Formats: sequence, structure tokens, C-alpha cells
Amino acid sequence: MPSPAIEIDPDRLMADMRALAGFGKVGSGVGRVAFSEPDIAARKWLCGRMREAGLDAVIDAAANVVGRTPSDRPAVLIGSHTDSVPEGGWLDGAMGVVYGLEIARAVRDSGLERRCPVHVVSFQDEEAAWLAMLGSRSLFGEVAADEIAAARDNAGRKLTDAMRAAGIDANPALRLAPEDYAAYLEAHIEQGPRLEAAGVGIGVVTAIVGIRRYRIGIAGEAGHAGTVPMAMRKDAGAAAIGLADALMRGVRAEAGPDTVWNVGAMSFAPGAANVVPGAAEFVFELRDADAAALERLEAGLRETVRARAEETGLPTDVERILDIPPSRMDPGLAAKIAAAAEALGASHMRMPSGAGHDAAIVSRHLPSAMLFVPSIGGRSHSTAEDTAEEDVVLGCRVLAEAARRIFD
Repeated sequence: MPSPAIEIDPDRLMADMRALAGFGKVGSGVGRVAFSEPDIAARKWLCGRMREAGLDAVIDAAANVVGRTPSDRPAVLIGSHTDSVPEGGWLDGAMGVVYGLEIARAVRDSGLERRCPVHVVSFQDEEAAWLAMLGSRSLFGEVAADEIAAARDNAGRKLTDAMRAAGIDANPALRLAPEDYAAYLEAHIEQGPRLEAAGVGIGVVTAIVGIRRYRIGIAGEAGHAGTVPMAMRKDAGAAAIGLADALMRGVRAEAGPDTVWNVGAMSFAPGAANVVPGAAEFVFELRDADAAALERLEAGLRETVRARAEETGLPTDVERILDIPPSRMDPGLAAKIAAAAEALGASHMRMPSGAGHDAAIVSRHLPSAMLFVPSIGGRSHSTAEDTAEEDVVLGCRVLAEAARRIFD
């Protein structure tokens, strides 16, 4: 016999969303960088709300907030992250955490705790201020002590000092046992424009893209920009611009439908307007949900770098500095999200995630799935980020129904 519907309370859901948005408020967005005062205050508030919902809630040594309930059957883990970029949006990962809290309360209100046990998590440092995916990686035993000891933020501050200042360094380290869980569900704003453009209410995530990032350096010869003839220059800056353009064109020719690429950082040395650059460096990034496509694109990238170096005569080095493999979401769980959307009359579409999420880590240990709701204007990682309230509520209803179906 199917479990009764899990009826969420939209007013309670939105009240908690707005209360959480008050921690680190920046205009219409938030600034809750991992281990900042607003971040830790928000985590303590969240821990309290979990306890009010009847969950056994703790903040662990990595500042993860985990709320659990006793159960004689594997639970569904629901969550995301509540840390943010410095001037980020009020929804981002926070929405997925509050979804988990509201669904756990709705399960309790319906008397279904033993039949449909729900645990809730807010992972720490998903945004990589100190150590990318610190929280989800630590909860599943993927972070070594020496990695934490070596971690620093962009200002050079030690992660261990930040933990000590937050008052959580003495908290017990927590590990989640995969056998205790039937599944992990994460909800998130899309952070892009596809759902809004298509007029669709729910995105059923098929995969989280892999990311490859390359540092490319070119050695030239500095000289006076007014006296060295153009034909006699060894201009590393011009070579970098030409190479970046060649890479853009090459990837475009070989890209799949969901491939994206970017040059987001480029620098010249010595960096003066009247000096021919003697050295140049830029970072090129590739993203795709297909591991074979990333291999093919990297091979093309390296061949383009080799050919351009031969053409310019300038030594050129390429180094892969980041390699995150694609993560496939569990097809059975994705089907439950799609079925839940259909049962509630919500339009839905299957789509990859172009951004990284904790589900990419958790999926290595538990069957995992993700749900997206539309982002207004596709805006995210900005205080302009927003989603219509009715879409936020609909997403929670769909996720609650998907969770119920896991136990049937």
C-alpha cells in the first residue's frame, strides 16, 4: 500500500527561507562565505530548527550540520549547502537544505517517521572558499587530515585557524555510513536560463558535468612598445590572445550540445601599456557531462597549443590544473522525480547540471538525484539571483513526493 502524501507547509517553508536569508544579508542576496561569522551563525540557527523538528542534530568538526532520526530502515538524505560566494544569492544551495528541513517536518506531522525516515544535511564549503566540497567529502571519508592542514583561502589564511575561530575544531568528526541510506536527494535553483526559457517548472538532472581546467603559459621577450618593430617582436601577449581565440574556435567545432568553455583569467608580464609582454598566462576551462568528450576536447586543445607554439616560435606550456570527472545521477531516482512532477501536474525536462554540486561527491557513495527549479533571468552567484515563490514551493512538493515514492 502506498504511503500517504507528504504535505508540506508552504508558509513555513518560505518563512524559514527568509529567516535563513537574514544571515549575512547583502542587499537582496547574502554573503555567507564558509566559516565566516554569518555562516557559522546560520549553521547554529539551522541546527536549532532541526532539533525543533525532532531531529537529532549536530554540527561536526567540518561545520556540516546533520539532522537524523532513529530508524530501523535506510533513510533518505536530503540537503545541499548554506555557504555562499561573497555576494551571492539567497537561494543557491540554501533552498535545498530548507527543503530537507520542511520535508522532515512534514513527515513528522504525518506520523510517517518510521515508514519514511528523512535525514537532513547542510554541507560545508561547497563554494570552495577553502577546500572544494569539504563538507560532503569529509562526511564520506574523502578528506585526509594533511589536506585540511594545508588548505588556505585566497588571502592565505589557514583553514585550521578558521575552524578554531568558529569554535568547531573540537567537535567530533562525523562519517555517514552508506548502508544507513536508501538515497540522497538534492534540490537547487538551476543557476542558468534553460528552464525559464522553456517555460518548464522542474529540471530532472541527468548528470553533473566534469570540469577540466588548464593553465597555459607563453614565454616571449619584453621590449619597448614604441621602438621594437612589429615583425621583430616576441610578443607573449599577442600570442596568448591568438592562442585563446584558436582554442575557442577549435572547441566550438568539436563541441557537443552541452559542452561549455571559458577563458576567465589572462595576465601579461610585466603588465605595462608601453612594454611588449615578455610572458603571458591564461586559464582555459572545459565542461561536459560526457567523459569521452572531455578526453577528445583535451586532445584537440593540446594539439592546438603545439601548433600555435610552432607557428609563433614562442615556448608554450600547458598544465591541467583541475580534473573533476562527470557524475551520473541515478536513473531510477531521476525517474521518481519525473513521476512525482507528473503526479503533481508540473512540467519537467531532463537536463545536465553545468555547475558542480555536492551530489557529485555523494553519488560516489549513495544513489543520488537532483531537482532544479527555474532561476529568474538565469542569474546566480549574484545578489540579483531569484526564483518565483510558486516555483520554490512547487519544487519542494515534487521533492517530497519523490522521497515518498522511494519508500513505496
